[in-house]
Amino acid sequence: QVQLVESGGGLVQPGGSLRLSCAASGSISSLYDMGWYRQAPGKQRELVAIMTGSGGSNYLDSVKGRFTISRDNAKNMVYLQMNSLKPEDTAVYYCFANRRGIVYWGQGTQVTVSS
Repeated sequence: QVQLVESGGGLVQPGGSLRLSCAASGSISSLYDMGWYRQAPGKQRELVAIMTGSGGSNYLDSVKGRFTISRDNAKNMVYLQMNSLKPEDTAVYYCFANRRGIVYWGQGTQVTVSS
């Protein structure tokens, strides 16, 4: 069983940066794929970034070049560095961990990009 807790969300102006963190209560070894989804009001949840256990990563096209996912298995942490934020990045961001189709979710953290 893995429990995930996100932090780092908040209100930021367009062009600003935020770093989201996700702390896992259990061991998030290299067997888990880890990543971030987001859901904006009235929209479907979308995959923002994912990092496999072997270190490969993939991103939503609209965040490529602006967001960076990283993980520290020794500290059971996953991060999402978000730069050059845009109003359309406003959403609740959810951390997830996936191992062989068993998916664990965090409770979400709100990111609001507004002037």
